Amino acid sequence: MPDSVRVAILGATGAVGAELIQLLEERNFEVADLKLLASPRSAGSTLNFRGEALPVEAVDDNSFEDIDIVLASAGGSTSKAWLPKAVAAGAVAIDNSSAFRMAPNVPLIVPEINPEAAATHQGIIANPNCTTILMGVAIYPLHQVQPIQRVVVATYQSASGAGARAMEEVKVQSRAILDGKEPEANIFPYPLAFNLFPHNTPINEQGYCEEEMKMLNETRKIFDAPDLRVSATCIRVPVLRAHSESVNLEFESPFAVEKAREILSAAPGVKLVEDWQANYFPMPLEATGRDEVLVGRIRQDLSHPCGLELWLSGDQIRKGAALNAVQIAELLVKKNLLNASKTVVSA
Repeated sequence: MPDSVRVAILGATGAVGAELIQLLEERNFEVADLKLLASPRSAGSTLNFRGEALPVEAVDDNSFEDIDIVLASAGGSTSKAWLPKAVAAGAVAIDNSSAFRMAPNVPLIVPEINPEAAATHQGIIANPNCTTILMGVAIYPLHQVQPIQRVVVATYQSASGAGARAMEEVKVQSRAILDGKEPEANIFPYPLAFNLFPHNTPINEQGYCEEEMKMLNETRKIFDAPDLRVSATCIRVPVLRAHSESVNLEFESPFAVEKAREILSAAPGVKLVEDWQANYFPMPLEATGRDEVLVGRIRQDLSHPCGLELWLSGDQIRKGAALNAVQIAELLVKKNLLNASKTVVSA
């Protein structure tokens, strides 16, 4: 990897931004220069990178000069406003928001699944939704062996999916409840401590929320399977960090459980976690801080001869966001794709 990669992190002070900084250091990404960008209210603070306190700057029209890669995790409206300017300045932007994911000329990439799509970028590459990434890493190895016909998934999504303030809110609510007080909800519409509720994104006419539709549309795009049938139910649960998912897969013909277990035990980005005697399977506590998606409880669907069931847990801040973005950046450098054709992309 060359030592001339100049990187900017847009949204550096958020939970994913902090993880991006940590991962660039942990993975020895050869950063020649790191620029930390955020909103004006965060400007002037500092964040540590490789033992050095780096200043946080307010993003402006000159922020992307002489930058090779922008890692963006500052929300859709911010990405729409600034990433076309970053591309115009000559950078490649890897965006963690939903702003460009379904744009036809923007590749949506999980490196374990469709790394070849990086070669088609025109300046912006989209990072998929966290639940989509975690599920995709777990089921694509099976899809490669025998194409999946249908996916029914229920997610159990932690507070950290809504950021550091949401995690703190759950802690405050828990203390209040244990002290016999009424919990207050500010980040979420309802108290999450000792509670759960369907994902708090807008619901469409079919009754599916935005998060559920992301899993449908993004999985189809990443797998290059426009007719794949996907039905998701997304639930917010009182877990601080790491999402879990219960996944039911339907194939055209039976898929042996032992074969699935063998495939997943060797799959990139997956760790098989199963101890049937101890009833020990993936848990968010153990997935927290890990790069791998923990997969287990693989079993035959008793209701369908061509069905399999599995359970997974994965750190959605790490693999579900920051790690996936850094892996894409590594892919761009390794494959010499930073100077591909660039154009200003609209969402």
